[in-house]
Amino acid sequence: MSQADSHSSPSHDAHSHHHGDARTMNRRRLFLVLCLALSYAGIELVGGLLTGSLALLADSLHMVSDVAALALSLLAVWMASRPASGRRTFGNSRAEILAALANGLALAVVAVFITTHAFERFFAPQEVQGGGVMVVATGGLVINLVSLWILEAGRGESLNVRGAWLHVASDTLASVGVILAGAGIWAFGWMWLDPTVSLIVSALVLASAWHLIREALDVLMETAPSHLDPGEIRDALLDVPGVSTLHCLHVWTIGSGEISLSSHLVVDPIRDTDQLLQTVRNQLADRFSIEHTTIQIELAAADAGEDPACGEACEPSGLPA
Repeated sequence: MSQADSHSSPSHDAHSHHHGDARTMNRRRLFLVLCLALSYAGIELVGGLLTGSLALLADSLHMVSDVAALALSLLAVWMASRPASGRRTFGNSRAEILAALANGLALAVVAVFITTHAFERFFAPQEVQGGGVMVVATGGLVINLVSLWILEAGRGESLNVRGAWLHVASDTLASVGVILAGAGIWAFGWMWLDPTVSLIVSALVLASAWHLIREALDVLMETAPSHLDPGEIRDALLDVPGVSTLHCLHVWTIGSGEISLSSHLVVDPIRDTDQLLQTVRNQLADRFSIEHTTIQIELAAADAGEDPACGEACEPSGLPA
C-alpha cells in the first residue's frame, strides 16, 4: 500500500513569478552590456591594428567574444522564458546552460589564438606604439567596469549571466594589463611587455573558460549542485519523525537557480502522511532552499526486512538506502 505525492511547495507560484521577473531583468542587463561591448570592440580592434599591439588586439578579440557570448546569452534567456509545451515539459531552461557551455568553449578558442601569436612575437618582436595602446585600453577599461556594475546584481541568479560577468571580469583585468604594457613600452621601450601581457590575458581567458565549462557540464550531467551535499540531505530527511528509510534520492539543477529534488520516503503507517509531507517540504525549503520537490510516500511493509520493490532500481549513486 502506498500513497504518492508529486507537487511543489505552496510557494511555487510566487517562486515561478520570481524566476520570470529575474529573467526579464537579466535580459535587460545583458542587452545593455551587449550594446556597450559592441560599441567599443571595433575601436579596440582598429586601435590594435594601428598601434601594432598584440596585447590590444587580444583584448579586442576578447571583447568580440564578449559580444558573441552576450548575443548568445540573450537568445538563451529568451528561449528559457518561453512556457513549457509539448514534449519539453521542463520548458527551455537548459538553453541557458547550453549557451554558457558555448561561451566557455569560445573563450578557450580565444585563449589558444592569443597564446600562439604571443609566442611568435617573442621570436619576432614588432614595433608597438605604447602611448596609443594606453589611450585605447583605458577606454576599454571604463566600458568593462560599467558592464561589471550592470551585471553584478544578476550573476547570483543565473549561470548564463555569471558567464557573461566572467567574460567581462577577465576582460577588465586584461585591460589593466594592456594599460601597464603600453606604459612600459611608451616610457622604456620594453617591447617584450606586449607578448608577455598577451600570455597573461590568455591565462585569464582560459581560467574563465574552464570554470564556465565545468559548471555547465555539471548541470547537463545532472550533478548535484556544488553547494549541496546529498548525504546531508539524506540525513536531514531521515531525521524527520516518522521516516524510517528512503531511496531514489536525486538532486539536480534544471536551469540556472532551479534546483529540484525527488525521493521515495518509507514512513510509519500510523503517521499522518499529509502532515509528514509538509514537514519534509518545510525542511528542504528552510535548510537547503529546495522548493521544486517530488516526494513519493510509501508505507512501511509489515515485514521490516522487506526491501521496496523499486529501491534497488533507482539508486545509481550507490548510497545505502
